[in-house]
Amino acid sequence: MIFSPNKSRPYHLGPYPLERLRRSENILKRELELAKVSRPPVEETKHKGLCQSIAKYHQVFHSLRGDAPVAAKAPVPDDLQRRTVDIKGSAYFLNASQVAICSLSDSCWLKESTPLHHSHAIVVLVKHGRIPESGTLANVWVRNSVAAAADFRAYEIAISIANHIQLMGFLAVAHDAQHGDVDLDRLTIMAGLGVRSNGVVLNPYLGDQYSVCAVTTEYELAADIPLDPDKTRKAKGFAYQLGIGGSTSGLERWRQKHRPTHLSKYAMETVKRVDKPTTLILDDEVPRVPKRAAFFERAVHGDLGKKTQVERTRFAFKHPLAAAMLKQIGAMVPHQDGPVALPVTMSCDDAAENARALKSLSYFLGAELTGICEVPRYAWYSHDERGEVIECHHKYAVVMLIDQEYDTMEGASGDDFISGAQSMRAYMRGAVISGVMGDHLRRLGFSARAQTNADSEVLQLPLILMAGLGELSRIGELVLNPFVGPRFKSVVLTTDMPLEIDKPIDFGLQYFCSNCYKCARECPCDAISWGNKVMFNGYEMWKLDAERCARYRLTNQRGLACGRCMKTCPLNKVVNWDGPIATQVASWLGIHARWLKPLLVPLATRLDDMLGHGVRNPAKKWWLDLEIVDGICVEPRKGVNERDLDTKRHIDADKQKIAYYNANLMPPPNAQGIPIFPNRKAAIEAASLLETPAEALRRAKAGGAKPKHYVPTPPDDYAASGRSDTSLFDPYRKADTD
Repeated sequence: MIFSPNKSRPYHLGPYPLERLRRSENILKRELELAKVSRPPVEETKHKGLCQSIAKYHQVFHSLRGDAPVAAKAPVPDDLQRRTVDIKGSAYFLNASQVAICSLSDSCWLKESTPLHHSHAIVVLVKHGRIPESGTLANVWVRNSVAAAADFRAYEIAISIANHIQLMGFLAVAHDAQHGDVDLDRLTIMAGLGVRSNGVVLNPYLGDQYSVCAVTTEYELAADIPLDPDKTRKAKGFAYQLGIGGSTSGLERWRQKHRPTHLSKYAMETVKRVDKPTTLILDDEVPRVPKRAAFFERAVHGDLGKKTQVERTRFAFKHPLAAAMLKQIGAMVPHQDGPVALPVTMSCDDAAENARALKSLSYFLGAELTGICEVPRYAWYSHDERGEVIECHHKYAVVMLIDQEYDTMEGASGDDFISGAQSMRAYMRGAVISGVMGDHLRRLGFSARAQTNADSEVLQLPLILMAGLGELSRIGELVLNPFVGPRFKSVVLTTDMPLEIDKPIDFGLQYFCSNCYKCARECPCDAISWGNKVMFNGYEMWKLDAERCARYRLTNQRGLACGRCMKTCPLNKVVNWDGPIATQVASWLGIHARWLKPLLVPLATRLDDMLGHGVRNPAKKWWLDLEIVDGICVEPRKGVNERDLDTKRHIDADKQKIAYYNANLMPPPNAQGIPIFPNRKAAIEAASLLETPAEALRRAKAGGAKPKHYVPTPPDDYAASGRSDTSLFDPYRKADTD
């Protein structure tokens, strides 16, 4: 941060400086002496508008509340403080505004409930979101849904934390105001997150503009001390405004609060817009490909061998926090589409206003960056996971990016035991946001479908490009954003609602990536190209070796999956008022003074190494390293990856063997349950078929024929008897049916 660096702030302290507030044990004694309270009456108000969609997803999560613990307890530390760091870190990782812990007594339970044999409560606070500007369509949608949205977010976090604890072998139950069995006001005070004032519980930083949920558990933790109500009135003093201690500063919060709600917290409006993406795409030549061709999907069907097929069921989910979100993701799949109400809402006939409203709604629900584009033909998969043809049925895509969380990535190697949880968190959050938005649009009379990691009919990379959210990078099939770099997952909402589209962007990334090899240097499996860009299936790109990348991510035994390229990329930074001055200046120059890139890029990449960007930061290591084996948490059997930077490493591009699985080398789209082993030798030899971008452009302008290797493998005539059941190897489908 500008005034006090966040680099040394322990992650579990969170974004608010709660550690600076005075505490009083006397308050705890007073609260414990109070009589039990009755369950608050449930208001019989009929949900309307956006509240209906939020309530639907709230209920989906509530249905997952009652899981039992696994059969054996995890080898967790005896140190209660270390356990607490893990639990608080998990809550902040899931975007809690504040979290604290208290011990439980009989008086904490509601009169009507039966107390459970739980010793502690984890209290989760979520700040109420901003109401869009009056007079806007977004205001009409959101203004009566603020509390409901925050209630749901807090419950989403509580459900995930409870599942995390259950997967470590301990009893845990999530409680919200609607379904819970505990006195949430009392727990908020006992945990040190609020004080009583005229019959209302107020938070020192949020006032009464928050929602609260709790997790009760038998898992012993270090309890916090209640706040001293006489010492909290000046919580937002000088130190808070400047972010002393590394917490988010009041100044940065002020900056975000005063940006229009249809703009993200990042200044994307300052980035140059162009008519076409900065990499060549021959639209008429790009083939539509089946979902069966993706290497993670190929692993499900046994294409990469039995070991890899088995690891596909656990590769990103073998840590309890990552696995804790799997059922939530699967449970939302059936709700990604649905019936459309009639008639169409006439207030939604202005494409520009609709686009602004959807962007405001996406940010209100938790997206970091949002853009809109028309869906090109080739962005639709040709066939689904069952081998059935997918129709191109929506005109527009609302493309949203979910940050994978900078501080956690700072504490990690990129391929250790938190990597998969970073992905799962973004996938879960993206599914919630797109699901709620899609349900809301269908209630307004517009066809809409959430396209999530668990079930998508579209390839999301071209949509990210077209929606103006980034440029294609050296990492390969991955887009970089000027403010969050590669540190995101995407989710898409396709719809026929009339929308104003965004243009692609140009922030000079092609020059930057042409002269920066850090991701290739740090890739643990040499999957990222050291060479120049080529034309692959109609796209100009640095083509990574997708097979090699997938095999490593699936079989990494010293961590979950892999995100080393994201971790070590020089653009993986935080660009806001709290970020380092050097980062802010470099970001501004990169966007506004691109003529300086020949001078700045070599300096920037060397300086990035010299400053240790990409090295693990121990202050941000909050999670416990655990591995789920046969449903039980154990200490990682093969150890944990502890990579830092390898600044001397280099590979000769001419000697690097990249496998190019062009469309003609993809498996048939209907080869479900039939292994189609990749022909790696042919894929390496396919390099000789590739054109340079200049060659492809000349051929296309001269009217030359589309290359034969751009034609996908057609469906084959497979006998049903030759197929095997692959449902056990697809964790999303399995979670969906459990």
